[in-house]
Amino acid sequence: MHGNKLKVTGTEIKEGATLPSFTLTGNDMTDVAASKFAGKVLIVLSVPSLDTPVCALEAKRFNKEATDLSSDVTILCVSRDLPFAQKRWCAAEGATRVVTASDFKYRTFGQQFGTELPDLGLLARAVFVADKSGKITFVDYVTEVAEEPKYDEVLAAVRKLL
Repeated sequence: MHGNKLKVTGTEIKEGATLPSFTLTGNDMTDVAASKFAGKVLIVLSVPSLDTPVCALEAKRFNKEATDLSSDVTILCVSRDLPFAQKRWCAAEGATRVVTASDFKYRTFGQQFGTELPDLGLLARAVFVADKSGKITFVDYVTEVAEEPKYDEVLAAVRKLL
């Protein structure tokens, strides 16, 4: 983070792997399981907090890009922000195409996706694309938490699946 090394733990996801099963908490406090997205192309954004400038830029950019994507594509933004904060952020930013879900309750997503920042209690920045069958076709672990992901590469990977 800003040139300082951070400890990242969990299972690194590779292209060709199957999307890990996960359970998160939605803005309405209900469980959001991976199975909810079955049959969709899924972009999974792992971010530290929507209340930080880079994470907010990333989520807003993907929300904007989603308007040009098929309805067969879901963009899921995962952080450890409380669901109430995620809901507030979406309302304030007009983010209607990005689904936000929180790992605050179960705290398993970071280990499953290799984005756990144990010393901060947050998630590292990464992007994963899964096809309609749940096969991971693109992975971008962003090495500097303060940098944005490779948007063009993510979107190109998604368009190949449509």
